[in-house]
Amino acid sequence: MTDDALPITQMSGHRIMWMLTMFDLPVVKKADRKEATRFRQDLLKLGFEMAQYSVYMRCCVTRERCDALVQRIREAVPSGGKVAILIFTDKQYANMLHFFAREESTPPDQGQLALF
Repeated sequence: MTDDALPITQMSGHRIMWMLTMFDLPVVKKADRKEATRFRQDLLKLGFEMAQYSVYMRCCVTRERCDALVQRIREAVPSGGKVAILIFTDKQYANMLHFFAREESTPPDQGQLALF
């Protein structure tokens, strides 16, 4: 059985994608802070979860969905904002290392995508 023939409940970790969106936004002026808040809210509305203060993540079933989200994020970037997006597979995500106070830790369950 090839990956193309897998039932939807056994999707390949090479097909499911993660988007890591990192940003550095100006927050000196009140208007800048308002735009930064709007951008964070836009990411939440798009289904992202905060991993760290300026780092948001989202799981996507396909690369095409990632591409559509990239376009939506591009349109939402505040002027003067610096945004970087990294897209990687679920298999690569599983290899992420997490440290807390110099000790390797187990990340909280992200509720990986389960289709039925």
